[in-house]
Amino acid sequence: MMGLNCRGEAFRSAIAAFIEARREAKLKGKEDDADAASKYDYGTWLADAARRVGQIQAVTHVLKATHPEARGSSLHAAPAELPQHVEIGSHLLGEEFAEDVVGNAAALDVFKFLKIEVEGRRLLDWMQTGDSDLGHALHPDPAMASVWMEAFGGLVRSDPEPVSHEAAKQVYWLTGERPSNDADYHLLQPLFSSSLAHAVHADIQDARFGDDNKRARQAFRAREAHEAVYRDYRNLVARKLGGTKPQNISQLNSERGGINYLLASLPPPKWDQDRFRQLLNIETALDRFAHFKGVRFLVRTLADFLLSNPNPNMDTRDRRKAIEQALGFQLQVFAASIQANSEPGWTRASDCALPLCEQLWLDPERIELPPREGHEQEDDAFIAAYHRGDWPDEVAGRFANWVNAQLREAGLVAVGDAEYGHWARQAIVDAAWPVPMQRRAPEGASS
Repeated sequence: MMGLNCRGEAFRSAIAAFIEARREAKLKGKEDDADAASKYDYGTWLADAARRVGQIQAVTHVLKATHPEARGSSLHAAPAELPQHVEIGSHLLGEEFAEDVVGNAAALDVFKFLKIEVEGRRLLDWMQTGDSDLGHALHPDPAMASVWMEAFGGLVRSDPEPVSHEAAKQVYWLTGERPSNDADYHLLQPLFSSSLAHAVHADIQDARFGDDNKRARQAFRAREAHEAVYRDYRNLVARKLGGTKPQNISQLNSERGGINYLLASLPPPKWDQDRFRQLLNIETALDRFAHFKGVRFLVRTLADFLLSNPNPNMDTRDRRKAIEQALGFQLQVFAASIQANSEPGWTRASDCALPLCEQLWLDPERIELPPREGHEQEDDAFIAAYHRGDWPDEVAGRFANWVNAQLREAGLVAVGDAEYGHWARQAIVDAAWPVPMQRRAPEGASS
């Protein structure tokens, strides 16, 4: 086209390439049909597209997703224009949100045309700003180019007065003080946020089928370390909209094949703090034991009781003994949960920094594994240390020191060797036969 600058040529080339691709797709096998081919002449196709664009509307909230027979208004509400709440919603999508299109499915190719990007922006965006170079690329007559640009830019529009429909979901919300007065109600119509549903769908699809998460999933199942986060959406329900014609609901619904995921309605997860992965890169498992089920409460209860200076009678001794035994029992449950939820040999990991006695305590089945090639001496030493049988006493001593430290932190200053021996006797550290269960902490090891 004469008179176009380089930028105008870029616009025209992008538009011509799109129209040519449409022509090839539609006329495949009918290349000799001159009348059909003429519809894809540059100016002819643009004129027809400018006429058909009025049959579709760019929206973010789709009414037909609520009910396919609803005939009311869908809305276009950019995330930045919405009230900013702390709850998850469309307002969190930011600038990069997916616009949907509703209307005549036969005109959806016009939306695809308007999504063509030149210089990092869509043709729709350039048209809405009245870009002169794009206008020159559309038509040599400035008046006709302006008409077309206005028509295309009108893809994003709102009904002057939004209209509801009997097939839409509606809620009458009492705003006045008289429930018997119809005028005291405000009619609310919840709308399906297609832009948000599309973002959720994309994230779930990436978690299910994306290559990065696939590798993370394989590492998770093999119980191997992996640098990336593993994402998993469980108990999903797929709600299919539009039946065999998802395009009748909206363009994005069609791109999703009509599938709209529903997340499981569940209480907040209770994260498992006692998996072996939580025990890597730390110097003692008792750091994790401090956060184990009920332990913090028991320590606090014991400290508060001792800080109250109870009378030295039978009731005091019984209550103190009950708390101490409960704490020792939790130590046993903690170890059992680690052993039940981890594969034997997890302490062989290079980032396991636990002392040997704790490795023997929490990974006893490692002794049944064959020695690793190149690590025979280390693995044989582990087996020998287990059968030597002094590690339960060491664990009991470490537990005693840990309890003393917790009580000092709570404000009990006068705890030392006597208390150390007392706490060590409460420790329940199971060892398989024939390891002797001595239940004695090393002498004078309090700290």
